[in-house]
Amino acid sequence: MAIPLRNQAADEQDPGTHATLHYGVAWSEGTARSVDARRALHAVLAHAARTGRAPLPAPTIQDAELAISELVTNALQHAPGPCGMALRLAGDHLAITVWDTSPGRPVAQEHDPRRFGGHGLRLVHEVSHRVVVAPRAAGKQITACLRLPPRDLPGPLGRSVLSTALADPVPGTP
Repeated sequence: MAIPLRNQAADEQDPGTHATLHYGVAWSEGTARSVDARRALHAVLAHAARTGRAPLPAPTIQDAELAISELVTNALQHAPGPCGMALRLAGDHLAITVWDTSPGRPVAQEHDPRRFGGHGLRLVHEVSHRVVVAPRAAGKQITACLRLPPRDLPGPLGRSVLSTALADPVPGTP
């Protein structure tokens, strides 16, 4: 069940700053898709722009897309039952929280270019300022906090792990 943006409350704000934006969704077993999570992220960012926030640079959006996709995909692959997601855009950070029913604490695996899969949580750590795993009554939640670039710097900002990975040649290829 998704709560439309227009029905979600903004926290109290200081004069001269933007309200904190919240979005949340809970999916019943078998209904979550990472594409829906990315669409929700884009809806929140579009709503933020309509409230006067500066648009985020493409590398920051790519990093957020990567984090949200990996967290939702991990919940789908490793936890039975329902799951959910919450987004919080406040000040200089974006928090992406995904919860699921598995009590198991995820472990980021070391980089291994020969291994297929198992890189997602490590990538979430790379694009995030902080990653927090917390227990829930039935499972756990993982929050990835992405620090947003300052609004007063010109030009493309930040470095996207995804764009860097695509630019780096695969070892042994021309």
